[in-house]
Amino acid sequence: MAVNEQDVEKIVRQILNEMGGSSAQAAPYAGTGSTAGGQIPKTAHVAVLVDKERFEVKEYPIPPLGDDDILVRVEGCGVCGTDAHEFKRDPFGLIPVALGHEGTGEIVAMGKNVKKDSAGKDLHIGDKVVTCMIFRDNPEITMFDLNKQNVGDADVYGLLPDDDYHLNGWFSDYIFIRGGSTIFNVSDLDLDSRILIEPSAVLVHAVERAKTTGILKFNARVAVQGCGPIGLLCIAVLRTMGIENITAVDGNAQRLEFAKRLGANRTVNFNDFQGIEALTKAVEDSFGGHLADFAFQCTGNPKAHSNIYKFIRNGGGLCELGFFVNGGDAQINPHFDLCSKEINLVGSWVYTLRDYGTTFDFLKRAKGIGLP
Repeated sequence: MAVNEQDVEKIVRQILNEMGGSSAQAAPYAGTGSTAGGQIPKTAHVAVLVDKERFEVKEYPIPPLGDDDILVRVEGCGVCGTDAHEFKRDPFGLIPVALGHEGTGEIVAMGKNVKKDSAGKDLHIGDKVVTCMIFRDNPEITMFDLNKQNVGDADVYGLLPDDDYHLNGWFSDYIFIRGGSTIFNVSDLDLDSRILIEPSAVLVHAVERAKTTGILKFNARVAVQGCGPIGLLCIAVLRTMGIENITAVDGNAQRLEFAKRLGANRTVNFNDFQGIEALTKAVEDSFGGHLADFAFQCTGNPKAHSNIYKFIRNGGGLCELGFFVNGGDAQINPHFDLCSKEINLVGSWVYTLRDYGTTFDFLKRAKGIGLP
């Protein structure tokens, strides 16, 4: 299913229109534990997806704070493609649900047992924080590889079914972080960078997966197919780690221009070419007559997956990360596309807790080298 800028804009407009007609009460918060000096309202406004393509802003009491809980005032949240998928067709069966998982905010209250974040960094009232997935241990996975927690079960603020807490997503005034959740102190990052942490972690993980093939090196020729937010961030991560030979493939001229600003050397607009042979030749020409050493497939389009193998040299590598939801079956020829070329194929799924720490450093470095 295609998701575009219009879908994201529709979500934002609905939420802003609903929020514009609400006003929070200024009565003091009745919870326990440490609180900020200013008043915390008794209630919070939450944008709840109550039906496909329909949000309602609901007002809920802020739950009493337990000894291990944290209350965060929301400062900002991105709109993910996953939010758009959930908005249009509820593929995860979550409705009613408070969406928003690319969020960040300021701690305004916390239980007496809360001292440090998930990385061991001190936590205080006023600190800026983000949440990560809450990974559930699956011994059949983690007994073999602790780095595979991400392919087991996990809970995500912003993708939790509604319950008695209600303040479960970042599309809200406040979010209630329950004891045992993952949380990181990111007070050293600005608001824009903090909102980019969650989607950037997806790409940090994908690049780490790609590195396991041994092909992704400083001098590698890399093709990135799909220049939506994920593909653009992929280019930024690659450029930040020192890869300078990057070709971006997309059908949107504006996205391709932005890909150049983020580090792509060359771009290929697939709308300018008829057929996969002509498109492959354009990618090859962009690398001076060579196919890509490695490719990242960042779209949820099955045809794009089928095509990407043609862009890669014999013995090259591919990371597929575009299908977070079921986008349908892709057709490939195992003989020509995989076996005879000995393609090193890796899939990438969200991120691990460890990837979050790497992501903080990526964002600082990207800003340091002047990426927008």
